[in-house]
Amino acid sequence: MSQVSDTLDTTVRYTGKRTAVVVVTGDVDLHTAPVLRAEALTAVGHGASHLVLDMAQVDFVDSTGLSTLIVLLHATQEAGGSLRVARVPERLLRMVTMTGISELLPVHDTVADALAALDMDQGAAEGADEAADGVGSSR
Repeated sequence: MSQVSDTLDTTVRYTGKRTAVVVVTGDVDLHTAPVLRAEALTAVGHGASHLVLDMAQVDFVDSTGLSTLIVLLHATQEAGGSLRVARVPERLLRMVTMTGISELLPVHDTVADALAALDMDQGAAEGADEAADGVGSSR
């Protein structure tokens, strides 16, 4: 599924039962942030509670775009998932770091790194659930 706006294109690729990669191309600003928010929330609504935003082709993000990242972070967390960003251009990485968003939102060099970290987190969470349930423990 893909949505095009004046200067923003999003493509959602489902990579697992609960995971989707959203490729974002263009500017994320006052006029286009609602497109990103709608596409990402649709993916969450379809069961992809873990999202990775591929930001390699993002040229500009304003305060509305940053707010959208926070909205998506909360939406994924409420769905029992997570939000990660990958391939963030250097000029945007500085903004994400300076605003403190990087403290809330994991930033990865590649989409593959983000998906691998997500798999590790899910495996650790499942292991903790099993330990809490007494499954898999030797007695």
